Amino acid sequence: MAEHPRRLDYDPATAGALFDEGKWEKSFASEPNGGNCVEVNTGTAGVIGVRDTKLADSPVFVFDAGEWEAFLVGVKAGQFDLTR
Repeated sequence: MAEHPRRLDYDPATAGALFDEGKWEKSFASEPNGGNCVEVNTGTAGVIGVRDTKLADSPVFVFDAGEWEAFLVGVKAGQFDLTR
C-alpha cells in the first residue's frame, strides 16, 4: 500500500482537541448498553476522527479523506469481516 504524507503530526492521546466535542456520532451498529461503541467525527475539514466510547480517555485516530474513503470501501467489500 502506498504511503500517504501526513498533513499534520498528531498524538492519538491528545488528538481529540482537533474535533468539536458535539459532533461525535455513534455507529448505527453500536450496542445500546454501551458495548462495542465506535464514534466518528467528520466535523473538521479534511480529517476524520475515530474513537472508542468504551474507554473514558480513548485515543482519537485521525484519518485524511482519502484514507477514510479507502477504509469505507474495504468495509463495504467485507475486507474486515470476522470469521467465526
